[in-house]
Amino acid sequence: MLTPKQTRLFQSALVDWFKLVAKDYPWRQTTDPWHILVSEVMLQQTQVATVLGKGFYTRFLERYPTPASIADAPEQEILSAWEGLGYYRRVRNLQKAAKAICENHNGTFPTLHSEILDLPGIGRYTAGAVASFAYDQCQPLVDANVARIFSRVFDYQERVDSTTGTKQLWLWAEALVSKDHPRLYNSALMELGQQICTNKSPKCDVCPVRTWCSATDPTKLPLKKARKKTVLLDELCMLALNSTNQTILLHQARGSARRSGMWKLPERLAHELENQPLLLEDNYAITHHKVTLYVYQAPKKIVLQENEAWHPLTKLPALPLPSPFRKALNTLLKDYFS
Repeated sequence: MLTPKQTRLFQSALVDWFKLVAKDYPWRQTTDPWHILVSEVMLQQTQVATVLGKGFYTRFLERYPTPASIADAPEQEILSAWEGLGYYRRVRNLQKAAKAICENHNGTFPTLHSEILDLPGIGRYTAGAVASFAYDQCQPLVDANVARIFSRVFDYQERVDSTTGTKQLWLWAEALVSKDHPRLYNSALMELGQQICTNKSPKCDVCPVRTWCSATDPTKLPLKKARKKTVLLDELCMLALNSTNQTILLHQARGSARRSGMWKLPERLAHELENQPLLLEDNYAITHHKVTLYVYQAPKKIVLQENEAWHPLTKLPALPLPSPFRKALNTLLKDYFS
């Protein structure tokens, strides 16, 4: 642990560096807690470049600028607005939080950290991020960036994703967070992890807090549980079009499925598609799975299965589809939509 004097110097060095190099992200230009919450949820499992470069953040807030604007929105609408970001549970949690804000706080985003933490789908990190970035409250943060930084600063030789490791990271975060400039300090930690203390090639020679770092080999830290092995999967789907009424057959995931509420091409067993023309083959990754998507021409005789329905082709752009299937259909139907 750093001494009180070292802690103050650590904080000052980090904040001074951040003032010089900070990226001008839109969520750093606002203190609106809803806008900050949306950014934090989007960035949980999506790169900054994707969130900004493809316009997800701006478009989403244009559509849902306040908690009240999304609280009662139809599920298909919010899934469509989130399309391309993946991990659709995140937008459902955003809506649950918005409903709680409307029902329990008269539509006004709560200011107390404890009340933010009580919102559905909001964990300790996200509550601390909103409290510090929106209200400049002295709240600690621990995400993947912070875990990596602290594991190296303190040369932590235990797993950071264990119960003991997580507890230790939060103790360091609580001890080091700046009481005078929590917004700047926490933003600086995020920036340090993104720009300098990166996962594979840390730029230790230009790190503003290298004076206090005790890591002998930072590239080997943090220690984590071994990653799951990549699983190879084949996804066999069919393209069923009704040329008479210009409709397409789609399947909707239900229940607790990752893509619950989303529409995709119907799957069939291999023997049901044998001898059918292969129209498209593509690859995509999802978590630790590598999927090869095969799309075949549908057989002439189709027996509808549960959660399958015909949709007008004109409605296809408005339906929420997982990105791999949106891409596949754009390719397969390019003549129709050109």
